This record gives sequence, C-alpha cells and structure tokens, in this order.
Amino acid sequence: MIWIDWVIVVAYLVLTLALGLYLSRQGSGSLVDFFVSGRSLPWWLAGTSMAATTFSIDTPLYIAGVVANRGIAGNWEWWSFGIAHVVMIYVFARLWRRSEIVTDAELTELRYGGAAAAWLRGIKAFLFAVPINCIGIGYAMLATVKVIDALGIWQSFGIEAGENLKLLSVVGVSLLVLIYAGFSGLWGVVATDFFQFFLALFGAIVVAVAAVINLGGMGSLIEQVRATGGTDLLAFVPLERSSETGWYRWSETAGITANTFLAYIFLQWWAFRRSDGGGEFIQRLAAAKDEAEAEKAAWFFNILHYGIRTWPWVIVALAAVVLYPNLEDRELGYPMLMLDFLPPVLLGLVVASLLAAFMSTVSTLINWGASYLTNDLYGRFWRPRASQAELVLAGRIASVLVTALGAIAAFYSQDVTTVFRLVIAIGTGPGLVLILRWFWWRINAAAELASMVAGFLIGWMTSVVPLLRIEDFGLRLLTTTAMTTVIWVITMVLTPPEQEATLDRFYRQVRPGGPGWARQRQRTGVAPAQSLQRDLVKAMAALLLLLGAMLGVGGFLLYQPLTGWFWLVIAGLGWAWLRQLGKTANPQPQPGLEDSSEG
Repeated sequence: MIWIDWVIVVAYLVLTLALGLYLSRQGSGSLVDFFVSGRSLPWWLAGTSMAATTFSIDTPLYIAGVVANRGIAGNWEWWSFGIAHVVMIYVFARLWRRSEIVTDAELTELRYGGAAAAWLRGIKAFLFAVPINCIGIGYAMLATVKVIDALGIWQSFGIEAGENLKLLSVVGVSLLVLIYAGFSGLWGVVATDFFQFFLALFGAIVVAVAAVINLGGMGSLIEQVRATGGTDLLAFVPLERSSETGWYRWSETAGITANTFLAYIFLQWWAFRRSDGGGEFIQRLAAAKDEAEAEKAAWFFNILHYGIRTWPWVIVALAAVVLYPNLEDRELGYPMLMLDFLPPVLLGLVVASLLAAFMSTVSTLINWGASYLTNDLYGRFWRPRASQAELVLAGRIASVLVTALGAIAAFYSQDVTTVFRLVIAIGTGPGLVLILRWFWWRINAAAELASMVAGFLIGWMTSVVPLLRIEDFGLRLLTTTAMTTVIWVITMVLTPPEQEATLDRFYRQVRPGGPGWARQRQRTGVAPAQSLQRDLVKAMAALLLLLGAMLGVGGFLLYQPLTGWFWLVIAGLGWAWLRQLGKTANPQPQPGLEDSSEG
C-alpha cells in the first residue's frame, strides 16, 4: 500500500466514525430508540443492514478456505441456511414484528410465564451476549488481524510480526469499532450499514475481476482448477454420474461427504438456534415500520445475501487455489490476491471495503450483545425501575464489555473456518423448539431451556473435548440434534404446560396460525392473523426461485451450462408458482388451520 491507498482508507474511517457519532443523537431517547431505532426502519434499510451484518471481513476468508479445502459444495454449510431465511420471509417476519419485543430473549416472558420463563430469559441472554456473540465477534476480529498481517500494515511502521503484533491488531480494531458502535445505537449501525454493504460488495467484485483477468479469463481459470486434480472443486453437490450405469451416485471426489451434505440440507437449517429468524435479524424485523415492511426487508436480505454476493467470493477462492497452490493457510488467499494484483487506489478502496464489511458486522454484534445485557439482564433483573436515560447509558457500558470479550476471543483464535463451525455446533439443537413454540401451545419454558443448554453443552463437547470430538461434521450435528431432542421432549413431558392466561396473552398479541392454537382461538374468540398453510407454500415457491436463480447463475458463470439451465428452469417454476399464489385469493378457512385475511 502506498500513500494514496492510506488516504482512501483513513478518509473512509473518518467519514464513517463521523456519521456514527452524528447519528448517536437518534438513539439517545430511550431503550427502544437505542436498540430498535424507535421501530421506524424502512424495508430497504432494514434488509440491507441484515445483509451487511452477514458480510464481514471474515466471510471472503472463510469462503476461500471452504472452497480450497472442500470445493464449491462446501458452501452448503451456509447456503443451507437459505431454507430458514426464506421461511423467515413468509412465516416468521410478521410474527416477530407483532410481538413488539426488543430482543428475542424478551419473547420468552411473552410466550411463557412464571419463574421458569424468567430463568430462561436470563440464561438465554447471557449465553447469546457473552459466549456465542463474543465468539462471533472474535472470529471477525481474527479475520481482520489476518488481513492486517497479510498486507504488512504494522511492519511498514517497523513493528515485527509475532504475538505482540497480533495483540496490537486486536486492540486497534477493538477500539475502532467501540468508538463507532458504542454511541450510535441501531440507527447509526443501520445507516452506515447501507453504505458499508455496497462498498464491501464493490470490493469483492473488483478482486474477482482482477483475479480472472490475470488468469486469462474465466475459461482459463476453470481449466486450471480442473487441472489441480484431487478434490472436485467445481461440483455444486457431492454427486457424480457413473460411467458404467449412467445413474448418479455419491461422489468420492467431492469436498464434503454425503453425511455432511444431507445434514446441511435436511437438518442444520431447522436445528440451529436461528431457525425462526436469528437474533440480529430479529432486531431489524422488530425495528421495521410495520409487518409488511418486515416481510419486504426479509426478502431483500435474501436477494442480496444469496443472489448477489455468492459468486464473487467463490470465483476469488477458485483463483486463489490456482495462484497459490502451496499456501498453508488457505484463508489468506483473498488478501494475497488483493496485494498482488490490485493497483494503487483500487487497493485502497478494497481495503476500505473490507474494513466496511468488518465494521458493519461487528458493530451489529456489539449492539446486539449489549441489548441482551441491558434489556434482559440489567433492566429486567438488576434495575427494573431504571430510567430510559440510565438504560441507554447501561447499553453503552455493555458495548464496552462485549467488545472487550470479543477481543479476547480473537486473540486466542487461530482459524476462521474452525471457529465458524464451532458457532454452528454450539447453536445446534434448540431449533425445533424455537419453531414449535410459535405454533403449539404445549411447548413450555422448561423444554426451551433444556434444548438451549443441552445443545450448547453437547455441541461444545463434541467439537472441543478430544475424547468426545466427532470429526465428521454432519455426524456431529446429527448427534447433537438427536441427544438434544430427547432431552427437551422428556423435559416437556415431565413438566406442566404454561398457564392458560399466559397462552391467551401470547396468542392475542401475536395471533399465529396453525392447528396448535385451536383452544386459544376458541377461548379468546380472536382469529389468527396468519395463514400458516399458505405461508408455507409461498416459502416453498420462494425457495425454488432463490436457490434456482443462485445456482443457475453459478452454472453459467463456471461454464456448466447444463447445470445453469437446470437451475434456471427451477427458478422459473418457483417464480411462476409464487406469482400464481399472489394472484389467488386466500382460500376459505379450514378447521384448525386457517385465518383471517390479514396474513
């Protein structure tokens, strides 16, 4: 990097910090202002902020490692969450907005009652704010440290590499984000997210284009990837056609096993703790202007996250495999491509784009973690009569604490992909309970608490403890889900259901559809505001459209026209089906299933 690159990076940082501090006044009025923007976000801003949250500096490094080690098929580790995210559009977005909560932990005392609900809220807030959230902050900071190391930023100031360099990098990025996120509240976070997302996307596209040009074009890149031998890096799914029978079978050369692929598709997305939305996403949905805006925001996020961002990352990862075949740490392929092939000015812009991606994600995680500590621990248990000004101050102090813990996690982490898998493992297990609690009255606080704690402990032990570690990731997820399910089902059967008054209160406010609330509908006389059956059909059609478009574009980009046409047809069928569902009037209510016209 030369002086003009530094000017660009510093100018970006100064402008972002100034914008964040300017918008801090928007979040100073109350707890709702600070953490959910006064429930006034438009759909395009909320949706872009959701996408920016999932696009951090660690993401291109993570995907570079995944593609190099497990091929394109390894991306199903995060593509599979698209199933849950599409279901979120039609099934959960409006439910979350109607719940009028600040955090998803707060929902527990709306859905459940008594001491068990209070314990669940407190434990959930602590687990999400401290270990889970801080690990997430930690691996984003770790990726930043790797980029700083690869670009030789500290060495240019005469500081030698080593543990002291890593500590200095962690402290530096921690202070930067704390100043940016600790004062602005959610308004400042989402407003800057909008600009940061498109800058980060621009940076990813620039690196992809530069890499392809330097390899002689896309055709040359594909030929050189195929020539590497070993793992079939270009396979979208772990299947291959038998030369003997002509039938497709599980591939032995794909980067992931059949067990792992099946676990991604049929297990991970609904067993994970974000099966009904996810904490950071729920914050945006709860902050939307109304239910319709929340649904649009969820759709916009899916388009940006899966439809637009996927392939620049994958193309860069494939280029890194060809250009750096002997690279020990595959995750460093992305920053090395930047350093080797980008000219001045462009290098500065792309470095700024990576900082934008980092700041958008970590500022969200800091604000999100602080919301649990403030709303669900300090304001709920320690100072329930605190003024709004005191709660805002507590939120800012909590931001400092969350940032410090995230920096500690970053200092002791080594590998972005390993940490990402750990986050998935410790969050697997409670997903089914989180879905069922919206649609079945019998789920109680004890069952959700058992699923959350059991999933965390089992996922941790099977990932970290040497004697209990399960190497096959798919088998690890299956084991965690199965054991957790047995534990929460037994707990639910052995404990009493929630009080009728508690169930009636939840149903009146949220008005979910489905047969699980028939007793409450009859007792309260309130019609549901959701057509569960219709929303599930819409989600199926939207999933065909989204995944079909994403994989179809990938097929044509990577010179696999048969794959491209196949998935393009799937996308067309999904679009036609969804369009038809939009034209068709709501069907007549079916006993125990359907609803009013509001859904």
